[in-house]
Formats: sequence, C-alpha cells, structure tokens
Amino acid sequence: MEDKPARLTVLMDAEKKKEFEELCASQDITASQVVRQLIREYLARHGMDKARKGERRANGD
Repeated sequence: MEDKPARLTVLMDAEKKKEFEELCASQDITASQVVRQLIREYLARHGMDKARKGERRANGD
C-alpha cells in the first residue's frame, strides 16, 4: 500500500517567497520540488534517510 502525500505549510516573508518562486521558475523547477529535495538532504545529513526503492513518483522528484 502506497503512502498518501502529506501537506506541509510554511510561513515566510512575502518578498522571500516571491524571490524563491521566481528563481525556481527560472530554473524550470517547482517550489515543491525544491522543498522536497531540501527535506531529503536534511534528513540524509542527520541520518534519517530511510528512502525506499521506487519512492520517487512521476511528479518530477
């Protein structure tokens, strides 16, 4: 059985959000893809990377 995606809400400065989204768009990547990658890297750095084979979905991660 596959896990359902979960939502994470992040509050941030409006100007930083705008800059972040513009940078993501200029690199042809979504903000969600960048945040997921940052989370994976953070978990790995702290020994929490329990990645399963085939975990990546067709959403471009």
